[in-house]
Amino acid sequence: MKNKKMKIARIEKDLSQEQLADLVGATRQTIGMIEAGKFNPSLQLCLSICRALGKTLDELFWEESEEE
Repeated sequence: MKNKKMKIARIEKDLSQEQLADLVGATRQTIGMIEAGKFNPSLQLCLSICRALGKTLDELFWEESEEE
């Protein structure tokens, strides 16, 4: 599942994938794979991303139920 919430939060902060990667100690490729839903980051990396983007874990990484 793509992480659109993380991508939107990154864009709202006017950060490139590379800039976010530098802030959290990851590679640009890792950030791209997280946004594409091809990589599950560690809890530590999730927390670092949340701090860098000013969001909570729930706001960025909680999967919404598709049931209505």
